[in-house]
Amino acid sequence: MAPRKRPLPNPLPSGFILTDTGKKQWRLGQVIGQGGFGLIYLASQDLDMPVVEDSNYVIKVEYHENGPLFSELKFYQRATKPENIQRWKRTNKLDFLGIPTYWGSGQSEHCGTSYRFMVMDRLGSDLQKVCDLNGGRLKKHTVLQLGRGLLDVLEYIHDNEYVHADIKAANLMLGHTDTDKVYLADYGLSYRYSPDGVHKEYKENPKKGHNGTIEYTSIDAHKGVAPSRRGDLEVLGFCLLHWLCGSLPWTSVLRQPLKVLESKTSFLLCVKTLGYKERPDYKKLRELLSESGQRVNRGQGRLDLSGPQPMERWKVMEGSSTRGFDGPVSNYH
Repeated sequence: MAPRKRPLPNPLPSGFILTDTGKKQWRLGQVIGQGGFGLIYLASQDLDMPVVEDSNYVIKVEYHENGPLFSELKFYQRATKPENIQRWKRTNKLDFLGIPTYWGSGQSEHCGTSYRFMVMDRLGSDLQKVCDLNGGRLKKHTVLQLGRGLLDVLEYIHDNEYVHADIKAANLMLGHTDTDKVYLADYGLSYRYSPDGVHKEYKENPKKGHNGTIEYTSIDAHKGVAPSRRGDLEVLGFCLLHWLCGSLPWTSVLRQPLKVLESKTSFLLCVKTLGYKERPDYKKLRELLSESGQRVNRGQGRLDLSGPQPMERWKVMEGSSTRGFDGPVSNYH
């Protein structure tokens, strides 16, 4: 089930100055969005001028007693140190890795109320809006391309002890100025599955069952098991299927989580048989998401976000355009 809704914080005044733990100061601009944690403001390090509309920074703000932003903040502080990301990109010959840049965080008070905040790179529209404009679907080539890029992100965060646990189109953001870049955002449900290298034990807990976004929740999450790497890959598979076909087989029973659980199948045999504590074979998964006969290039490259053409829609309906998902699979947000 989705996390319980928390009250949005009262807006801070435009021009309010926040000081992060690194002593950097940030000026707030207008509110441009909101999430389960709170509000998103434009921001700038220029304290003498109003924040311009094309600012490259945003600040997420929540009431101090709330939790999602705290969880996201801990993920960025532990897992996204710039030197670690740069080293990983060099090792894997990547020019780009779709993880938003974290710039700082802190606490502040206004009118007797305590707030927590986090400064991030500004991003553009989310992929869900793109899917909606295209009737819910993306081209097969684009779906496979997105899948390979997301596998890069998941491999990195998994190697740094975390899983995302809520992959979906609404949490995939295009770059603010470069829409060929796609970022996996919103780590409010991220989970440290292997603190200090020790994997959490498999334990079913019906009281915590069906957590996450019901359309894409993993089989483990339906059973109340703590998130794991195989769960992230299963969620990714459900997302890819949705973007390719425009719907999921269990869409009609979303209000009945147990029926959703009964309806779901994994997207790859190697995911289906993956042990709870086992490290996935990311290279093999990227190869399975490559176009037939083409060499797998790391990184995202140009991204075609237009919808499928009528002939391509017909091919998907006939089942002839899903190669790359079937093979040894039974077929991501």
